[in-house]
Parts: sequence; C-alpha cells; structure tokens
Amino acid sequence: MLSSLNNYFASNEAALKLRATRQEVIASNIANADTPGYKARDFDFGEAFGKALDAQKGIKQGMSLARTDDRHLSAKTGGALEADLLYRNDVQPSIDGNTVDMNIEMSNFTDNAIRYQASLTFMQKRIEGMRAALQSQ
Repeated sequence: MLSSLNNYFASNEAALKLRATRQEVIASNIANADTPGYKARDFDFGEAFGKALDAQKGIKQGMSLARTDDRHLSAKTGGALEADLLYRNDVQPSIDGNTVDMNIEMSNFTDNAIRYQASLTFMQKRIEGMRAALQSQ
C-alpha cells in the first residue's frame, strides 16, 4: 500500500523538488548580479522533470559507471534534484562579463514561485482526495 501511495505522489514530489532547486539557482543568479565575470545559470525544467519521472519508474538514462572495487566512489544516481545546469546566453553583453539580466531573472523567479505554489496546491488537493476516499470507507 505504501508503494501505491508513493507512486501516487511521485510526480508532485519531483515537481516540488525541481521547483525548489530552480528557485535556488535563480536566487543565486540574482545575488551575483554585480559579480564581475559571473555567468547566469538555469536548467530546462521539462527535461529535468522527465528525467526525474523516468528515474522513479526505473528507466535508466545514458550510461552508468561500473565500480570494480568497493573503495571506488559511487556515481551520482538519478533523482529529482539531478538537473543539468546550463549557462544562460546573455541578451546584452556587459563590460565586466556578467551575464545576469535582472529583468529576466526577476521574471523567471516570479514565474517559478507561482508554479511552485500551484504544485503545492495540486498536491494538497490530491491529499484531500485521498483523505476523503479513506474516510468514506
């Protein structure tokens, strides 16, 4: 029964973790807006979400590393927090090499915050639906 509940909430969990991670990345960009040479970072939410869902279903992405000795470091495994951070292309280059555009960052920050809140609302509605189903029996 617990695995069924886990599967029921898996997509919501992945979305919330990725939204929180993206919020941290965007906040880091905003915090470094005046740092010379800083390159703005971001990731493709749709691609990362697809990878997270595939990892939860047991679908492997790409090649895996083989450990031939117990003393070897283990490779990072897939999960909701594993997103490929990319550098954002600068719209208007700055003299100091910083690629942070505050208008874009604030827009992305607000958009991501709204989508995070929507994901929380969806999860809350799923929990309420599950609670209602359990109480009616």
